[in-house]
Amino acid sequence: MMKLIYLSLGSNLGHRKQHLEEAQKQIQRRIGRLERVSRYYESKSWGYSSENRFYNCCISLRTSIGPLRLMELLLDIEQEMGRHRSGTGYSDRVIDIDLLFYGNSKLDHPNLTLPHPSMGKRRFVLSPLAEIAPDLIHPVTGLSIAEMLHECTDQSEVSPVP
Repeated sequence: MMKLIYLSLGSNLGHRKQHLEEAQKQIQRRIGRLERVSRYYESKSWGYSSENRFYNCCISLRTSIGPLRLMELLLDIEQEMGRHRSGTGYSDRVIDIDLLFYGNSKLDHPNLTLPHPSMGKRRFVLSPLAEIAPDLIHPVTGLSIAEMLHECTDQSEVSPVP
């Protein structure tokens, strides 16, 4: 059965736009055809300090791949694109791919929590997500993405890339 999923993509190293585009190609090749793609947004790093600004976007697609296997594939794409996880918190990265929603699924697994537990605190996720899915209802909070963006306490500047 095909599930509608939403992903957040980010890059703050090298050719950020090219990294986002390459990740989308890899996702489309391995996981499913993209349905919606937000504009790219630029923001400062979140959760740590860096001079390198992020480009972020959100995408939606349908897939028949289960959520745990899907997460493995997303981590494979990150690693193949040059992402090295240090395990010591946030850091600069070539690519970051977060699984935000897998249909209306709720999952609490050691390797994956759905919906993504931190998205409501991150304007750089909610801004592009609200562009492609403003009426999507979060299955835990019951709020739409547009409402979550309106209520978000993160006041970081998130600007569309011209």
